[in-house]
Order: sequence, then structure tokens, then C-alpha cells
Amino acid sequence: MSGLPVTEADLHAYVDGLLLPTRRVDIEDYLATHPEEFQRVNAFRAQNDALHAYFDSVLYEPLPGRLSGADTPHRSPWWLRIAAGMVIALVSGLGGWFAHSPKTTDTQVAQSATTELLPAVHQSTLAHEAAIAHVVYSPDSSHPVEIGADQEEQLVSWITKRLGSDVHPPKLAKLGYELIGGRLLPGQRGPVAQFMYHDATGQRLTLYVSTEQTQNKDTGFRFAQEGPVNVFYWIDGKFGYALSAGTDKAELARIASAVYEQLEHRP
Repeated sequence: MSGLPVTEADLHAYVDGLLLPTRRVDIEDYLATHPEEFQRVNAFRAQNDALHAYFDSVLYEPLPGRLSGADTPHRSPWWLRIAAGMVIALVSGLGGWFAHSPKTTDTQVAQSATTELLPAVHQSTLAHEAAIAHVVYSPDSSHPVEIGADQEEQLVSWITKRLGSDVHPPKLAKLGYELIGGRLLPGQRGPVAQFMYHDATGQRLTLYVSTEQTQNKDTGFRFAQEGPVNVFYWIDGKFGYALSAGTDKAELARIASAVYEQLEHRP
């Protein structure tokens, strides 16, 4: 290896294929001896693949005729609003995470400071962030989770350690949904968890778990809709939970009630 430290920017550039061949070799040598970082790189790749799979067809669509006139009022379609929110949420979430990371470099601090100066175009909410995460990861057929249900004990241990709280995925088999696995995602002030389930038809639902709700006193059981994604969400102490799926509201309400009951009686 060249002896240069491996930074967060190096890892992202490696995933995006932007490194010189010599530096790429350095990163591959580094990943061979750092399995946790290798896992993160695979997660970055999966996220890129999911974004391309979900949005490329829209990206290359011809511009609709109604948008050709500057004076024509229109409401942005749901996917554009979610995509814009996703970019803002990911940028602000990652910026905050880098700023608190012990490995933060001066360059990353500067990037984080720049992120904080961005206008507040969309005020993130628990339901909105959960819907974004659902849209990004649930369509992925090859790598929807970081750790699968066949390693549930490892998944629980890993997420519990990173969130600093005991977190277990609810059991939904009686409702027809089996656990696929889970992953960690960047939140506003640290990691959040996402558990993913599917039924016999392939319908997927995700449970988003945040521990950033200490200041949120709104503990009601609520419903939100982001395009085709329905979300039931609630606050319980420092935990925020959001259950998202493309299924209808009544079906999701039934599942959300069962999840709520299980979590309320957790040890």
C-alpha cells in the first residue's frame, strides 16, 4: 500500500469507479483486512443499484409536453418529491454522521458545515424518512438487506450495539410476513435501523427504527402517505417506529397494530 490513510471519500470514489488504478489497489488491500468497511462498501453499491433500478427509467423519459411551457402550473409527481427529499435527507444525514465520526477529516468537517448551510427545502419527519428508505431498498432483489434473517442473532447484536439500545425485529409470521433481514442507515444524528419483511406474494414492508426521538412529545399512532407508500408511525420513549409498505391502509393498520403490541411488551 502507498501508506496514505483511507478516507470516507476514498471508499465512495472506489464504489463509483473514480479512483486511479494504483489507489484502487490500495483500497482493495485495505478492504481485505477490514471486513466491517467491506460490508459498508457493499451497502454503498447496493444503494447505488437500487437508485438506478428505481429512477433510471424516469430519468430517461422524454419531457412531458405540459412541462415545456414556463407559465404552466403543475404539481411535481410523487416520485420527484420523494427523490428530492431523499437527496436532502441523505446529504444532511450523512453530513451530520461524518461530523460526529471519530474518523472525521478536516475536509469532511468542511463538507458537513457546507451541508448545514443548505436551505431547509423539506423538513424531514420520521414518516418521510421511513418512506424514503422503503422506496430505496425494498425494490432491490439482489441485496435488499445487509444481514439476512438466517443470521438474526448477529443482526440483532450488530444493530443493538450501533443504536445503543436493545432492538429486536417483531415476529410477523402469523400475519403472513417473514423477516428478510435488516440494515443500518444514516439518520440526522447517528444510525437508524431498517428491518424488511415479505409475504408469499413478494409484497415487502419495512420497519424503520430511530432512537432520535427524545425531544418528540407527539406519541400518537399516525398515518402518512408518500406517493404509493403508506406509513403508520408512532413514538415510544426515545424510539420512533415507522412501518411502510405499498399495501392498502387497512392491511397496513392491522400489521402496525400487531407490531405496536409486540414492541410495547418488549423486555
